[in-house]
Amino acid sequence: MTGQVRTVDGRVAGRRGQATRQKLLDCLSEMLSSSPYRDVKVIDVARKAGTSPATFYQYFPDVEGAVLEIAEEMAKEGAGLTELVAGRSWVGKAGRQTAEELVEGFLDFWRHHDAILRVVDLGAAEGDKRFYKIRMKILNSVTNSLTESVKDLQAKGKVDKEVSAAAMAGSLVAMLAAVASHQKGFTTWGVKQAELKPNLALLVHLGITGKKPTR
Repeated sequence: MTGQVRTVDGRVAGRRGQATRQKLLDCLSEMLSSSPYRDVKVIDVARKAGTSPATFYQYFPDVEGAVLEIAEEMAKEGAGLTELVAGRSWVGKAGRQTAEELVEGFLDFWRHHDAILRVVDLGAAEGDKRFYKIRMKILNSVTNSLTESVKDLQAKGKVDKEVSAAAMAGSLVAMLAAVASHQKGFTTWGVKQAELKPNLALLVHLGITGKKPTR
């Protein structure tokens, strides 16, 4: 966490208070990886952190409020995924590398944040605008960068002008997010992780450039 950290009643938390707050968030994150979101109780998080429910309520209004804090921090990191696309080349072998690194970055990010992303997806699916905005914050940065990539290729005459850059980029990002969140499920179909990445990169490259990647 960076900057001033405040308690629920607006007081600035000291170094010790910030450490306690972060420990509560870390314990909650750990619990979300093994327990359904709605089964996690304040008393359980506080006990795991070695403190009391009263201390928890100094920093968060409820479990959902703490989950949103974790999700917001994750979204800031997720916005960095745009660096895998912005200003990168989609021509020749460089294009193949761009597609592969984008896929790998997406899959790694989802694996690392699997527990909180499941909560965000659930909240967004139920119509909670707070979770929906967080989900879109992660996806929009990549979508916008891919849209610009397609437009740039169109300006150079390398991609058909009839292709909707935004529709193509949005479709590819939605595919990446869906596959990334279903990685464990692919093993039940006999698909190995080593097979998933290159095939997904092939689809991304085809979508952006209309061509197979250069070997």
